Amino acid sequence: MKVHNNFTVSLARFFGIAFAVLMVGCASNKTPDVLDFGTGPINADGQRDLPQVIWPEKESGEPPRYLYAGELVGEENFHPPKGARKTFGEKITAAFRWLVGLVGSDAQPVALQRPQSGAVDWVGQRILISDTSRQAVYVFNQKEGRLDVWENASKLDHFIGPTGIAIGAASDVYVADAELGYVARLDSQGKSLGNIGQDILKRPVGVAFDPDAQQLYVADTYAHDIKVFDVQGKLLRTLGKRGEERGEFNFPTYLAWAHGELYVTDTMNARIQILDGISGEAKLTIGERGLNIGNLVRPKGVAVDMEGNIYIIESYHDYLLVYNRKGEFLMPVGGTGDGIGQFYLPTSVWADSSNRIFVADMFNSRVVLLQYLSKALPNTLP
Repeated sequence: MKVHNNFTVSLARFFGIAFAVLMVGCASNKTPDVLDFGTGPINADGQRDLPQVIWPEKESGEPPRYLYAGELVGEENFHPPKGARKTFGEKITAAFRWLVGLVGSDAQPVALQRPQSGAVDWVGQRILISDTSRQAVYVFNQKEGRLDVWENASKLDHFIGPTGIAIGAASDVYVADAELGYVARLDSQGKSLGNIGQDILKRPVGVAFDPDAQQLYVADTYAHDIKVFDVQGKLLRTLGKRGEERGEFNFPTYLAWAHGELYVTDTMNARIQILDGISGEAKLTIGERGLNIGNLVRPKGVAVDMEGNIYIIESYHDYLLVYNRKGEFLMPVGGTGDGIGQFYLPTSVWADSSNRIFVADMFNSRVVLLQYLSKALPNTLP
């Protein structure tokens, strides 16, 4: 236990009171910090240099399809814009933080611990990431230059096991909490709008939102089915049951919605099923068990980019696998490790409207970002 003399403690209290008073009276017109995806030193242009890594590798002779675009780890991804000077309020804040450190604070930077899943809002300004170890949702806000942490699933509950995330109408956010047994519905600022599926869902993991029908799909893993709700939380229908036939599931986990279709990770059946968004009928299955790269053993996250390419997390072998819309295997990215292009127990993948591909690299405590180079891929789609 750390012991401090009375003078130091009194000084800390004095500065704490002074800090609070100054912050009330000195509102800052601070320029928002810059969010970038590097974690190294800031260069002369006010950015961080990123290694130029592409897939397939240059040695293959194939045109580049994906570019390493960085990673998210926490508040380390934010820094002041080039040439920015600290405001008076920021100087006081820095002094206060120094003083708190002097008297023995063990405060650590805000950082991802075990990222689970994520989503990007409709305008591409905020990246939301669930973290099961931190029991919270991290919000990387590019426009406002800050990192927020949402801890509350409802007015009464803190998050315990947040997993899948989906963005709904009016930028509402849906977060499945596998331990609480419901889907938290939050507004764009993280405030509770109620919950969905309480006393109905057994273990919700993945969520996907159909913006046209305004319906929420939830993978109820222990019930081996997909439940469909309206935005008010009314159960509309249930898709599937336990089994191995098309349209049946064995511990479904993650979901994605794209082009009027629902993509379901049917984890213990080692496959992805693509369901018609209207009828719920299984139209296509992707993957089969095996030992070769491209086979599935423990698939988890699934996503679809704007061109229709399909991404599947193969968690057992630490790969991101890429398929075309016909379900034909194209290429892998990954392998076990902590280097660039390697993963350690990845859990989920999601894509945004700019064809950025995000991978929750859980045991490396980061989210890896790849940029899909669509112009270099003329032959991947039918």
